[in-house]
Amino acid sequence: MAKEIKNRDENYSEWYNNLVIKSELAENSAVRGCMVIKPYGYAIWEKIQAGLDRRFKETGHVNAYFPLFIPKSFLSKEAEHVEGFAKECAVVTHYRLMANPEGKGLVVDPDARLEEELVVRPTSETIIWNTYRNWIKSYRDLPVLCNQWANVVRWEMRTRLFLRTTEFLWQEGHTAHATREEAMEETRKIVNLYADFAREVMALPVWIGPKTASERFPGAVETLCIEALMQDGKALQAGTSHFLGQNFAKAFDVQFANKEGRLEYVWSTSWGVSTRLMGALIMAHSDNHGLVLPPALAPIHVVLVPIYKGEDERTSICEHLKTISTRLQALGLTVKLDDRDNVRSGFKFSEWEVKGVPVRIAVGPRDMSLGTVEVARRDTLEKQIIPLERIDEFIPRLIKDIQQNIYDKALDFRNRNTFEIDSYDEFRERIEEGGFFLCHWDGTAETEAKIKEETKATIRLIPECEDPRPGKCMYTGKPSPQRVVFARAY
Repeated sequence: MAKEIKNRDENYSEWYNNLVIKSELAENSAVRGCMVIKPYGYAIWEKIQAGLDRRFKETGHVNAYFPLFIPKSFLSKEAEHVEGFAKECAVVTHYRLMANPEGKGLVVDPDARLEEELVVRPTSETIIWNTYRNWIKSYRDLPVLCNQWANVVRWEMRTRLFLRTTEFLWQEGHTAHATREEAMEETRKIVNLYADFAREVMALPVWIGPKTASERFPGAVETLCIEALMQDGKALQAGTSHFLGQNFAKAFDVQFANKEGRLEYVWSTSWGVSTRLMGALIMAHSDNHGLVLPPALAPIHVVLVPIYKGEDERTSICEHLKTISTRLQALGLTVKLDDRDNVRSGFKFSEWEVKGVPVRIAVGPRDMSLGTVEVARRDTLEKQIIPLERIDEFIPRLIKDIQQNIYDKALDFRNRNTFEIDSYDEFRERIEEGGFFLCHWDGTAETEAKIKEETKATIRLIPECEDPRPGKCMYTGKPSPQRVVFARAY
């Protein structure tokens, strides 16, 4: 199976697409631009979902659900917001089909036109803030800390599985607060929550910081984000948290009576991550043999493979492996016994490598007689023989080591591909190689736009520095308070 995956260094895009399909994460659907997330891929998403959901609830958030359809007039109420999403909206104009009077099939019933078109949810700020107007009357009703797990639709012309599809899955938090300070605290709390999850669970090192005004979420006063570096040298935005000020509260007239009885507009935030995290997981860690999954997100921690000749050996070795499986499951590990009798062990080895299972244990007749097992780790492809009596302490320690090693490898890659550049000529030359580039910028949208036009690189974020060093903009030579992070991005 691994031989069917395109070499990562020869064609990164084909390697990625091959890997998504061969590892059975997802496939293209009959609907253009949409994907089918297959069971193995969805099992990883469920682990992402569960890990984040637990963290949200630990910080006081609750889940709710809001309509898929949004009246078109709602989007018009916040000018910057509608401008940002107008070109990506799918619109429902009719509510009924009818038999084609001129032949076979169905046609739209012209008499079933909606009085007002409905937009299929591209994001939920407008429908939620229209709802919050009914929920919030007093300071006693605040804060409102809601999260929604949902699907959204943004019409895309160029799609790629997980990274950019017309329909995708995500979570979107929408919170309401009595003060600006509370809302900003929430915005920072969530971006740090995302960063901790990326590092601790996804084994993904990320930068944290605000976006420039040109790169902010439409309708936001401030956007904080996490950015990761993929193995082809491109950046990927892995999560965003937005301080919306009072923009949506004013657009939907959401006011509350403060402790003195005076009416004030609510302060708000929104934040989210999506199935794009699946793309980040693949592109940051995997290799030419297939997926490399951090154990914290692997649907299967350990696969057990019997090696045998004849049915008698198969039966005895599989019974032996069932005992091992029970021992490992008691340690909280997810274990798969691959006892298929229609494929060879070599095929099984390759298949589970492609799927990124962190640990493979193989047992043959000789291992049975010697009381040993062969253990292979997916991240380094190293193998070793260990006594069976050590397995209970060895495998959990190995799982922990694999998780850390995957993170360390990704961090080392990012460090080796992060550069401080002062010359624009050097920047234009080296941006072709990929990586994160720490450069001075004069703070103007005009300079930012010119650099993007000339190099296809964008400012990914302004890193939060305890001691920022001023300098001169690499493009204009004007004063710059600190370096910002440039990169080409997905």
